[in-house]
Amino acid sequence: MTDLSHSAALLRDLIACPSVTPEEGGALTVLQKRLEPLGFTVERRVSTAPGTPDVENLYARLGNASPNLCFAGHTDVVPTGDEAAWTSGPFQGDVVDGEMIGRGAVDMKGGIACFLAAVEQHIAAGKPVPGSISFLITGDEEGPAVNGTSAVLDWLVERGEKIDACVVGEPTNPNQLGDAIKIGRRGSVSGTVTVHGTQGHAAYPHLADNPARGIVALCNALMAEPFDEGTEDFQPTNLEVTSIDIGNPAFNVVAQQATARFNIRFNDTWTADSVKAEIERRLAVASESNAVRPDLPDGARPPVRFDVVYTERPSHVFLTRDDTLIDSLAGAVEDVIGRRPETSTGGGTSDARFIKDVCSVVEFGLVGQTMHQVDERVALADLDQLTAIYARFIESYFAKSGTS
Repeated sequence: MTDLSHSAALLRDLIACPSVTPEEGGALTVLQKRLEPLGFTVERRVSTAPGTPDVENLYARLGNASPNLCFAGHTDVVPTGDEAAWTSGPFQGDVVDGEMIGRGAVDMKGGIACFLAAVEQHIAAGKPVPGSISFLITGDEEGPAVNGTSAVLDWLVERGEKIDACVVGEPTNPNQLGDAIKIGRRGSVSGTVTVHGTQGHAAYPHLADNPARGIVALCNALMAEPFDEGTEDFQPTNLEVTSIDIGNPAFNVVAQQATARFNIRFNDTWTADSVKAEIERRLAVASESNAVRPDLPDGARPPVRFDVVYTERPSHVFLTRDDTLIDSLAGAVEDVIGRRPETSTGGGTSDARFIKDVCSVVEFGLVGQTMHQVDERVALADLDQLTAIYARFIESYFAKSGTS
């Protein structure tokens, strides 16, 4: 049997917990049993909100002084898919050819295991913690993200507890460990466009308004023209239509309505409000220049009748400019890996979108190539290196903060 490092052994214990969103699955208990002997005060809170599942979260802190350096992450994982397709059980943490297989191995139980192992090393070596170290671990990152990090942050603000800087352990590296540190994220807005037609017989189209024509025209208007060319810090804004649905099982019936869902990732050229305004402008122009009744003469064709509804919580674009945090982490990567990581704002959203409202935040974790896949896996060597990076970062951050 392969001898496992502290981080790998902890990761195996976490993988063994079936913590599919929103289930805690025992993962927070595993962490609590490792944190309390180190001197952390551990608090577990169940957050609730109407229409969403209850979620249990963990906040642990070592020390009371400033600065409070926080590690944030999530123990919840996405469903396994077809378990028969896995090389070994998705909740076993088996090692095959130097890699540990399991759901959450890189997204992101592996990052949690490495940071906790780094803290253990720091304390075991007798090194000081001149400020505080904390963990904010949620069970709701892969779910609605209502009762997780956002709720815990609200609770911390209410009681006057300050976080000074935060590292989120998401798998930020596209190809190999040390590729990139995420220092910001584009914003995100999602919505649904509904085109309203008139139901009728397919053989008598003049008696119906076919919403299929309208939804295609509106979707094309949303995606046809670039929103921008990107900025110094961010890649171009992009809008993707993610589904078109008419929901009509009959071949000989023109449907009553058609819907399309979309998501836009926008850079710092836009705000959530301004990008919504541009979406609505494009839809309005397309509705006037297209028709669900092209059989009618010009001037008699009614515009496409539509409405657009947005999901309630947009994610806002942000960029971190904390030199102490970024340089400490980038320097730690360079010390261990031997090369300087890029700073990136690409990719999707994470819980950093909530954390940026209370403190400086960056993201750095494992390689993300297998996240959410069958046979999600991580190289044992990467776990050891990431632990070393985090350990060096902890020491460097407090030194650069002038507190060591």
